[in-house]
Amino acid sequence: MKKLFVYFLGIFFVFGSCEDRKKTTESETEMRIKTEAITPENKASQSEATVTLGSTFDKITNENVVPFLTKYGKNNPETKVLISTRFGDIEIELYKDTPLHRANFIYLVKQGYFNETFFHRVVPDFIVQAGNSDLASTQKKRAELGNGYLLPAEIVPGRVHEYGTVSGAKEYRENPDNKSAPYEFFIFLGPKSSTTHLNGKYTIFGRVIKGMDVVEKISKVEADSGDWPLNNIYITARVLE
Repeated sequence: MKKLFVYFLGIFFVFGSCEDRKKTTESETEMRIKTEAITPENKASQSEATVTLGSTFDKITNENVVPFLTKYGKNNPETKVLISTRFGDIEIELYKDTPLHRANFIYLVKQGYFNETFFHRVVPDFIVQAGNSDLASTQKKRAELGNGYLLPAEIVPGRVHEYGTVSGAKEYRENPDNKSAPYEFFIFLGPKSSTTHLNGKYTIFGRVIKGMDVVEKISKVEADSGDWPLNNIYITARVLE
């Protein structure tokens, strides 16, 4: 009887140890799969629609902004962008004679920055402004791309704000160098009589060639006292050509 007990006890330990090894192996395999899923080698197999901000380029700073965008602009000569909203689409043509602003805009579009930002300021018969949001994701994107740079002014003599022109916004109005905040832009709707404080001070780097009816609709939505729409107007952007 004693020998039989020892025999069954031995079988228990053998099978018990096998089960432990099986669980260990499964755990190791699961951890290995999770680890492999985030290695640089496997990033290439992700969907092309998924953009990892800052994964290819260095952050833009005030020190490297000109050479960075000059080089990027030469390799990315596109001039047309489509902005989509729930009100419809807006097609923008970018000017080649404002090369830094054009390259910056194309760069941000291709990096997916504008997706899930808003038209966050609307002033009827004047402007609509886009490129910001109150989402944490927007600030995260800015931190990854370069949170502290400004665009040097590219003000073309004789070019004035007209119906449908697209301009770079400013981080602050008292800006003697007229540098543009890189992440925000505005589309002008107002009469020329209201451009005195804009002309020669804000870089005009494009114009709306299709969809001003959409811009008009956006400009008339209900907003708070700070011109922020009461219902967020999300945008997405893609390069056309």
